[in-house]
Amino acid sequence: MSFDDANTPFTAIGGEAPVRALVDAFYDHMDQDETCATIRALHPDDLGESRDKLFEFLCGWLGGPQLYMEKRGHPRLRMRHAPFPIGEAERDQWLGCMTRAMDDLEIEGELRTFLDARFAHVADFLRNR
Repeated sequence: MSFDDANTPFTAIGGEAPVRALVDAFYDHMDQDETCATIRALHPDDLGESRDKLFEFLCGWLGGPQLYMEKRGHPRLRMRHAPFPIGEAERDQWLGCMTRAMDDLEIEGELRTFLDARFAHVADFLRNR
């Protein structure tokens, strides 16, 4: 899928409401799936702020409004994730939650192929173990 300034992944997914739904589905899977206990333990008991941060980040990362940068500055993903042990198991749990969230929202076709590749790249980039 080819994206540009007029046709971004953010517009292809449908804007803020579907991005929020994706984030909520992602964290619901993380919170409820026992196979994700390792990454769930890396998060606070209350996932509200985590949900907001991922929503804000994904909006900008997908080519929409730069909500995260406006509120919190540059994401500096590696630096912000450095305190947390992220190995292959954590990466795979995170990707599993995102895969199930995209399944829930029925994201398919070229957009799904694009997002699968981008999420996999970022998740692997954040490994520090």
